[in-house]
Amino acid sequence: MLDTLSPWKASLTLAEHSIIIYALSVAGLAMFAFFAKSWVSRTEVTSRYRSSTYAGLCITGIAFLSYVLLVVEFAIGYERRGSMWVPNANAILSWAPRYFDWTVTVPLLMIELIAVATIAGAAARRLRFVAVAAAFLMISTGYIGGIVIDSGQSITALWIWGVISGIFMVVLYLLIIYVVVKGGRDLAVTPAATSLRNAGLLLIVTWLAYPIIFGLQGWGHGGAVITWMQVVLSVADIVAKVGFGSLIHKIAKTRSAIDVTRGIDTLPESIWISSEKLADGVTARLETPPVKPDTSSTHASSSTDGSNAVSSVADGGSAHAARP
Repeated sequence: MLDTLSPWKASLTLAEHSIIIYALSVAGLAMFAFFAKSWVSRTEVTSRYRSSTYAGLCITGIAFLSYVLLVVEFAIGYERRGSMWVPNANAILSWAPRYFDWTVTVPLLMIELIAVATIAGAAARRLRFVAVAAAFLMISTGYIGGIVIDSGQSITALWIWGVISGIFMVVLYLLIIYVVVKGGRDLAVTPAATSLRNAGLLLIVTWLAYPIIFGLQGWGHGGAVITWMQVVLSVADIVAKVGFGSLIHKIAKTRSAIDVTRGIDTLPESIWISSEKLADGVTARLETPPVKPDTSSTHASSSTDGSNAVSSVADGGSAHAARP
């Protein structure tokens, strides 16, 4: 097999090392910030769309932990020698955790999108199953070619497994387009349609960065290229997780406002977007069962009256019997 230089085997200058640390740290902090924001605002949407918020929490929570691991492994994976940072055996772990992250978060991104779409019931379950499976296979096959086989140094493996991964990526693109087009028709003339379209486009465009970087692994060499790869991946992660999550939350709030206004669902708090009120808070009404009339006193009274009547009759009969 043809060999190439894996990105974690290249030495870095002091500046390149500092830039990568900066990019990884900023990305991790962005994930944590959006996780905290999502947790605080999870009750801003109705229960119908709350699964999108929970998926977003999982995405940014996992991504934050992944970036913590990336920073730690990057710090211990390079040794300072003069004016250069030289990789050691642990340097591969400054890249591999990205695949661990994506294997879980990319399927969750699809779940997040479908949760605010206009597909429901059995159709939503089928679409979700296909989307999760395709997302998982897209990342796992890329991991095999990019990390597992010959420690990512085989160009042949990169090409073969890259093509296989690309097939599943095309499947995901078709699913995203289907969700966006159908949602655009069903949510026509509502702000949610525009946000759904923007979310789909953002995901499609941002995901293009990943196969490009995957390809550079086989052709790009040197610290400068490696630095750009790390920076681009970090920026793409922020856009695909934080930017996309913001649009999904906006769609969930907009659709929640529509449901509350139409009386389909309730939400105690008013719904606001960009200081604009979309719907007033509506509390669910508690339906009390009809109160049955208390007939116990009536029965008791009737029983008493009946007993008195029987007693009277009995007394009368005794009186008649006593007469000569």
